[in-house]
Amino acid sequence: MDFDTTLAEGWVRAIAAAVEEEQQRLTELDSAIGDGDHGSNLQRGFAAVQAALDGLDPAGPGAVLTRTGTTLISKVGGASGPLYGKAFRALGAALPGPAGPAEFAEALAAGLRAVQDLGKAEPGDKTIVDAWTPAVAAFRAAAQAGADLPEAAGAAAAAAEQGALDTVPLQARKGRASYLGPRSVGHQDPGATSTALLFRALAEVTAPDGTQGVS
Repeated sequence: MDFDTTLAEGWVRAIAAAVEEEQQRLTELDSAIGDGDHGSNLQRGFAAVQAALDGLDPAGPGAVLTRTGTTLISKVGGASGPLYGKAFRALGAALPGPAGPAEFAEALAAGLRAVQDLGKAEPGDKTIVDAWTPAVAAFRAAAQAGADLPEAAGAAAAAAEQGALDTVPLQARKGRASYLGPRSVGHQDPGATSTALLFRALAEVTAPDGTQGVS
């Protein structure tokens, strides 16, 4: 199985569904250490993405992901729009055509670099990076060991979810949460949590029986 145009659109629509379902949880997490708008911002952004994809006749998976990123940048406020938007645009640039696990691993790494270039965050800063970094490492390691796309995606999802959980004891060093200093300790980072949703959606839509997100 390669990551192709159909899977790209399915993935994005699966993310939209996950964000819709988890919007309240993301908002609650963000209310504890941020502006309280992470869930609503992402829900609005991915609703706009779905509208942007309706009727699109993309030339390849990269076109789907690039449109996703561009829409998020234009429609989502706060930090999450630019960060996720740049990540998806980087993914799109790296995936002009169908890609196997090794190529997709490098595209995910390009997405991570885009997030870090913009946000200047490192692992341990209590951000999106704390989920995206282990996800990329797990996906790449699985691909190098000969895993297929569903297996690598499953490994990445598990790693992202653990990475999000691992932000709880961290003190935030980037973003609005950093203003809280030690009071940010004990709360799960909302950005890392939404990143885990993103990778879980990828695992679901690439699973052999996965139909989530495909319209």
